[in-house]
Amino acid sequence: MLTLGFDTSNYATSLAVYDTCSKEVVCDKKKFLPVRPGQLGLRQSDALFHHTAALPGLLEELAAEADLTKIEAVGVSAWPRPVEGSYMPCFLAGESQARVLGAALGVPVLPFSHQQGHIAASLWGSGHMELMDEPHLAWHLSGGTTELLRVTPEKKGGVHAERIGGTTDISAGQLIDRTGKLLGLPFPSGKHIDALSRSAQDRQVFRVKVQGTTFSLSGVQNKVEQYHAAGNSPEETAGYALRCLIGAIVRATENALLEYPGSSVVFAGGVASNTLLRSSCAALPAIFCPPQFATDNALGVAVLTWRALHG
Repeated sequence: MLTLGFDTSNYATSLAVYDTCSKEVVCDKKKFLPVRPGQLGLRQSDALFHHTAALPGLLEELAAEADLTKIEAVGVSAWPRPVEGSYMPCFLAGESQARVLGAALGVPVLPFSHQQGHIAASLWGSGHMELMDEPHLAWHLSGGTTELLRVTPEKKGGVHAERIGGTTDISAGQLIDRTGKLLGLPFPSGKHIDALSRSAQDRQVFRVKVQGTTFSLSGVQNKVEQYHAAGNSPEETAGYALRCLIGAIVRATENALLEYPGSSVVFAGGVASNTLLRSSCAALPAIFCPPQFATDNALGVAVLTWRALHG
């Protein structure tokens, strides 16, 4: 049988079908939301519109590759994070479509958070599904979130994520995208900053103050602007921004491992696909999934749906 996942984040509309017998992805479809040049994201009303417009076509594409009559449950990202008061209108697009489809097929519709989906997608993509049943640490690094989480199993195969650290102001993705805007790069800028940074030779870095597992990134943005204004190239500026950011993440992770020794550390979210971040964590018990499962996607929701049915 199959499970179907919906995810309508502030960056992408995505659907995924998961085979509950073979434990493989049957197909997944994704469409990134259009952002005008020079803009850093979309208003929620615009995101909701684009999701609503994209979902019927993506579902038709999905139906051409998978037998949707075999779906036994539909899962959906209904809110950003699994905490009280977490809400973004863009998730209404996926939730409404999921409930309509579930009612038409006569199957249950199960809500999850976008963050839980990210964790599940990273664990599936990295081949470490056993951690779904074990306590571990996880970073959720994206355009809107930079949180270090203590993840523990929930009943019926779910995961509970408790924030234990991260940024106190702007997120890792915001820092990267603001650096991208400074350099005239398209939004989202992650892959472009990644590519530019590979040519950087300078090793200068601004050491972010890390207090335990918490740090601030707003000062880094100012330092990046000053570094670029001093005449440094786009390549060097990209490398400088990433070195400052990653240094804080690594030190916060090391501090967390002192409190939770022996823990694996799963990296999820679009920023987790960054090349320098992956190489900088080589000495840590870090787990990374393929980049396509690090960015916003519906796979994790489809996996969580299967586990909720059979966990």
